[in-house]
Amino acid sequence: MPVNAEVFGKVKEALVDALGVDDDEVTEEATMVGDLGAESIDFLDIVFKLEKAFGITIPRDELFPDDILTNTEYINDGKVTADGLEKLKARMPFADLTKFEANPLVQDFGNLLTVKDLCKYVETKTS
Repeated sequence: MPVNAEVFGKVKEALVDALGVDDDEVTEEATMVGDLGAESIDFLDIVFKLEKAFGITIPRDELFPDDILTNTEYINDGKVTADGLEKLKARMPFADLTKFEANPLVQDFGNLLTVKDLCKYVETKTS
């Protein structure tokens, strides 16, 4: 399902401003960390800009499920367990976890979120 053009435009503007990337680098498929180089400190700025642009509140645990990714109940040998994956899917229905499910290494989770996922998240918050 394509993302709303207005939402994408505002998300793109926030990412260009927060990350100092070029306009053409921000595509729907671009990953926040791997492609756009976002670091944990950048996400604070991104969240602030999105909250301001859309008039929404973004609770940290909705985009950053650290409580799941650091809980030994959901992690085994550096991988997210089946129960952990179910928790992540419930917490992040806007994110495509298909690739992550194939090899759910905790260390790879940070490179999962795409611009499209972020747009879909914002759409759920504004609808």
